Amino acid sequence: MHRKEHPVDSGDHPFNSVSPHECVKFLEYQLYTASRIPDIGRLPDPRLFATHVPFVSLPRSVPGSGCKIVYVCRDPKDILVSQWKFSNKFRIRDGLEPLSVEAAADFFCDGLSPGGPYWDHVLGYWRAHMAHPERVLFFRYEDMIRDPAAHVSKLAEFVGRPFDAGEEDAGTVDAIVRLCSFENMTGLGATKEGKTELVVGAVENNWFFRRGMVGDWENHLPPETTRKIDAITHARFRDSGLHV
Repeated sequence: MHRKEHPVDSGDHPFNSVSPHECVKFLEYQLYTASRIPDIGRLPDPRLFATHVPFVSLPRSVPGSGCKIVYVCRDPKDILVSQWKFSNKFRIRDGLEPLSVEAAADFFCDGLSPGGPYWDHVLGYWRAHMAHPERVLFFRYEDMIRDPAAHVSKLAEFVGRPFDAGEEDAGTVDAIVRLCSFENMTGLGATKEGKTELVVGAVENNWFFRRGMVGDWENHLPPETTRKIDAITHARFRDSGLHV
C-alpha cells in the first residue's frame, strides 16, 4: 500500500524497526478497547487494518463502505496447533498448567476458538468472496507458501496498487517476498525483541512467530484427532465449492 514511500530495499523500511503488528494494527485488539473508540476517519488514507473478527460480526459499515477485504484461510489442523501453542504461552506466563493437545482439539472441534468456530469463520468470508469477488479476496495459506510472488502481484492488483513495468523489471515483487518471508521476519530485531500491547496485555513479539510450516500438525496431532477434524471439515464444506 505504501511501497512508494517505503521502498523494500531501503534500510529505513518500517519492518526493520517496528513489529508487524505495529505496522498493521488489529482493529479489535489494538485500536478499539473498552476505554477507547478511535476516529478511524482521521487516520491517513489508504488505511490498512488486521482482524480476526468473523465476517458476520463485522460492523455493517465495513461491507457497506466498499472497502477491500483480504482473507487468508489455512488448514484447520495447522490452525489448531498454532492456537494451542499460542494459548499455552499465556497459560504458562500466568502460572497455569498448559493444555494438552487433546484438550485443545476438543475445544476447537466444539467451536471454542478466539474468532469463533473455525468452519463458520472460513465459510463466512468464502461466501462473501463468492458473492463479491471484487471486494473480498480469498487466499489459502498453503497456496501462498507455494507461490508467494504470484499472490503478492494478485494482492497488489486487488487493492488498486498494481506493479508497473518498471517495478517488475527491477524485481520489486521478489524483493517484497524476501522482505516478508518467515525467515527474514524472524531474524529482525523488531520481531525478536520488544512487546506488542493488546487488550489481553503485553505480548512478546517473538510469540507471533513459531514455524510457519504447512503440515506441522503431523508432528503434534494423534490420528484420531486428525480424523475427527477432517470429518468435520468435509461435512461443513461439502457443497460450498471450497476445498481446504
